[in-house]
Amino acid sequence: MVSCGAFHSFLFEYDTPRIVLIRSRKVGLINRGVQLAILAYVIGWVFLWEKGYQETDSVVSSVTTKVKGVTLTNTSTLGARIWDVADYVIPPQEENTVFVMTNVILTLNQRQGRCPELPDDKTECKMKDTCVPGYVSTHSNGIQTGECVPYNSSINTCEVFAWCPVEDDYYIPKPAFLQEAENFTILVKNNIWYPKFNFSKRNILPTINSTYLKNCIYDTKTDPFCPVFRLGKIVEAAGQDFQEMAVEGGVMALQINWDCNLDRAASHCVPKYSFRRLDNKDPAHTVSPGYNFRFAKYYKDSNGTESRTLVKAYGIRFDIIVFGKAGKFDVIPTMINIGSGLALFGVATVLCDIVVLYCMKKKYYYREKKYKYVQDYELGVDETYGTNS
Repeated sequence: MVSCGAFHSFLFEYDTPRIVLIRSRKVGLINRGVQLAILAYVIGWVFLWEKGYQETDSVVSSVTTKVKGVTLTNTSTLGARIWDVADYVIPPQEENTVFVMTNVILTLNQRQGRCPELPDDKTECKMKDTCVPGYVSTHSNGIQTGECVPYNSSINTCEVFAWCPVEDDYYIPKPAFLQEAENFTILVKNNIWYPKFNFSKRNILPTINSTYLKNCIYDTKTDPFCPVFRLGKIVEAAGQDFQEMAVEGGVMALQINWDCNLDRAASHCVPKYSFRRLDNKDPAHTVSPGYNFRFAKYYKDSNGTESRTLVKAYGIRFDIIVFGKAGKFDVIPTMINIGSGLALFGVATVLCDIVVLYCMKKKYYYREKKYKYVQDYELGVDETYGTNS
């Protein structure tokens, strides 16, 4: 019966708003306060801060880089040697990134043959039976032949068929092999496009000429728009120590932010640079730190015998990350946000109704004034509840 009554009420009753003027300082102040807060939100946040009157678009970007710098090393193994861009930028070009080698372990004159494996708990041996022909572990430098041979005067290891002599990377050079890499420079050329507004620009601004570009180095205060960066300054700006990072390598981000207000002149749309380290440098987690990889340079002598130099390169990878958005006035988002703002004013009415009908001492009196129940007039029945006013 209760459900039938509720269905009958839902089907045959109609609600219409009734305007009741309540003279109350408390409710009046609450109403105007909420309306003022909503007005401040719509004007201050939606329109002024978030620029709700603008249509927006995300940036489309392309990046090219060019590294410059030369350094000299002098070691007993290599002697005096000059290192230029072709030696330490590996590979020569990548998409939105550049790797600069700062440290290296070289294994010279490797040839394919048989030689002792590096000693560890799985390769050390005292007799031939310990070595399994054809065995290869995750960290093997080659395939075991089944022989146990001297590694040095005190240690025997299993013999492997591999590029010999095998690489020994237990000791990493400290300080870094290419310490002067912090003085190398990188030119970043960035072209951006906002397709929705057909607006394009590049980070080499129209005010920059060839003379300035050849001599400037980025500085947040003196040269904030110079696209040439010194590697040491990039790492320093991220709160890191270059010489420490150069030993085992790492990953840096060079971030370019293009937030543009296209209602203003195009000259105001300029890049903002920032820097941070991307790989985790946590003293509590020191397993496999830094960034490194291997590659080889191959040679053939006059007899056709192949040899190679194995290079384990440690270095810093610079990822160029471009982001941003542009905005321009448009009628549609303006009208949508104005309509949304006007709709929010209904919150003031709802809040005041809650205060009046549920929180005030005379809530039953106000409820009687707000709600009026009327029977069907066509049946000849007058009002049965409420006031005559």
